[in-house]
Amino acid sequence: MGSRLTITTPSDYDLTRDVCSYGYFVLAPNLWDTKKNTLTRQLNLETGPATVVLSQSLRGKLSAVFDRKLERTEQTQARAQISRMLRLNEDASHSKAFHKADPRWKKSGRARLFRSPTLFEDVIKTVTSCNVAWPSTVNMNKQMCKHLGKGGCFPTEARVSRTRVGTLRGRCRVGYRDQRILDLAKLFHKGEIDEAWLESPSTDDTDVFDFLKTLPGIGPYAAGNIMMLLGRYSRLAIDTETIRHGKAALGMTGTDRQITKKLEAHYEPFGEFKFKSYWFELWTFYETKQGPSETWDREETATAFTAANF
Repeated sequence: MGSRLTITTPSDYDLTRDVCSYGYFVLAPNLWDTKKNTLTRQLNLETGPATVVLSQSLRGKLSAVFDRKLERTEQTQARAQISRMLRLNEDASHSKAFHKADPRWKKSGRARLFRSPTLFEDVIKTVTSCNVAWPSTVNMNKQMCKHLGKGGCFPTEARVSRTRVGTLRGRCRVGYRDQRILDLAKLFHKGEIDEAWLESPSTDDTDVFDFLKTLPGIGPYAAGNIMMLLGRYSRLAIDTETIRHGKAALGMTGTDRQITKKLEAHYEPFGEFKFKSYWFELWTFYETKQGPSETWDREETATAFTAANF
């Protein structure tokens, strides 16, 4: 008989809406059940991996059912990982502040962006999303979980740090990212990345952005994306999709550099929430092409996200 935990959420939390809000929800080991509206994934816990199924039947409460009995310390770990993944630290007042800055999303309630249980997973997933079509990102994460993750988990920094470059490239299909992923894993494993400092409200966004750009394989786009994953929304993560959005959705013209400047000016009024305003615009566009995000199947719809379909 596995453990069952009840997790208290902010009053405005909606599992379906808030999980299916960012592309990482369709990356292994995350598995969204489009029929049951549940999220299943494996977590790395103290005595080994555990699979959890998250569901919501009551506002303000989530049910977390595990495939094995958890020790007390593991229950604490699991709660912390789930809370981070679902951004339960962003309470209703945070949503209200965002909706005040950008009222377009008040009716839908959209305010949170899904992320991973750990910063390490977020960083590696960001690296696997750079300079590549989305189906390849899906495959890289699938292969890393298959070949390096214990019990289907996303691999830990300790496991990746002792992996050969050839394994990352050959089995996990990460291409040129192999050495960068290995170097990042070693930095995390050695404790050389101060996560508390990165997440502290007293740390300035500019300092975090500048630090992230010093990490292996992290350029301006990746740094901006990781900023969002850290709960810092004051910067955009500009890539080819952003430029396309500027042209197709906002009617901007000019060179990529000119459009980038126009985009930055366009989102500047949203202040500390500019990434969210941009992202929900982009997400809505995706939904016009692929249907509501809660209907996206990891093995079918997720792999269909290519430039040709947009």
